Amino acid sequence: MKYVFILIPFLLFSATIYGQNETSVNDKDQIKEEKKAKRKAVKAQKVVDGKSLFTPFAAPAYTPELGGLISAGALWSFKTKKTDSLIQRSSMPFTIAYTTTGAVVINTLLTSYWFEDKMRIYADFWYKDMPDHYWGVGYYEGSQTVRSDSTTSFNRVWWWANPRIVFQVKDNYFIGTNIDYNYTKGSNESIGVANDSIYNRYNNRPLNSGLGLILRYDSRDVPVDARTGVYLDLRTTFYSDAFGGDNDYQIYLLDYRQFKTVKREGMTLAWQAKLRYGVGEVPYGEYSQVGTPFDLRGYQWGRFRDQGMFLFMAEYRHTFLKEDGNLGKHGAVAWIGSGTVFNEASLASNNLHWLPNFGVGYRFEIQPRMNVRMDFGIGRETSGFYFNFNQAF
Repeated sequence: MKYVFILIPFLLFSATIYGQNETSVNDKDQIKEEKKAKRKAVKAQKVVDGKSLFTPFAAPAYTPELGGLISAGALWSFKTKKTDSLIQRSSMPFTIAYTTTGAVVINTLLTSYWFEDKMRIYADFWYKDMPDHYWGVGYYEGSQTVRSDSTTSFNRVWWWANPRIVFQVKDNYFIGTNIDYNYTKGSNESIGVANDSIYNRYNNRPLNSGLGLILRYDSRDVPVDARTGVYLDLRTTFYSDAFGGDNDYQIYLLDYRQFKTVKREGMTLAWQAKLRYGVGEVPYGEYSQVGTPFDLRGYQWGRFRDQGMFLFMAEYRHTFLKEDGNLGKHGAVAWIGSGTVFNEASLASNNLHWLPNFGVGYRFEIQPRMNVRMDFGIGRETSGFYFNFNQAF
């Protein structure tokens, strides 16, 4: 019986301590949730007020051309005029990566809206200094040349500056100018690369300067994360020594994309068809290519190149719902597609060879309708993992 009198006070004391601990844990959880809600409210108010948002991010990745890499960057979004209700938020993601092969890669992509959306300014900038591989020009060269230190390896320095300005002449109709400066210079060539006639012809003529015309129809709701609408881009660019470049050629581009919401908001079906064709003294770095982080993900960027390229792909994008039924920050995608490179001879004989591609990806919304994306793509005997901002197309 005496043990009962000892046990009862012990149990009461334990229950009191447990209750205090449970209360303490609940209080901490409540404080944490309140702070989280406050941060969300501050961020939402900044969006309403048109203020800038800056979100840093870092992640590992792997691509066929770069190997393993650590990629760090940030997404900056802003309004060019805070009180302009007719323009969307502009965005400029920035990424820098260092790879296991010793490569350095820097890129930034500006999308901006001005003057009640009467003018849009885009600008892409890329810089790469990397050990790379060059298979030659043509499908057979890309598919049959063995990648090795003696056949395809070289070091490549490449930069690309591509500002574009378009003006809205009617609802969803735009006309504008394409400005393109790019530079490709190889060194430390393997025997296979050094013996390639196209490489030898243009490697000492590395600078290209172009000016062109853009005709565009764009009814997308949010261009960097479209859920509805159509995008049709017709572009012709003329490169000439008159503009300060080393080569004379022309590039013609047709890019069609469509986006449709299915069943509910956040469930989007997107598809794309793209054609690019070069005419004249096209240098090896400017041949049309398939297999980039923005189309057939999983192939080595630059492996398949020729006078022209064509690709088509379809992608399903799914944004998951929160418990309250509203759209959450997490999403997933799955895509399937195919593409080919060709020249006049293969086109005339209908001797085209198609490259299959499919993959899955994860999306995390770090700002309203702006995502970090991680994709895993698979091609023919190849695969790659990609980290970048916003959607692939």
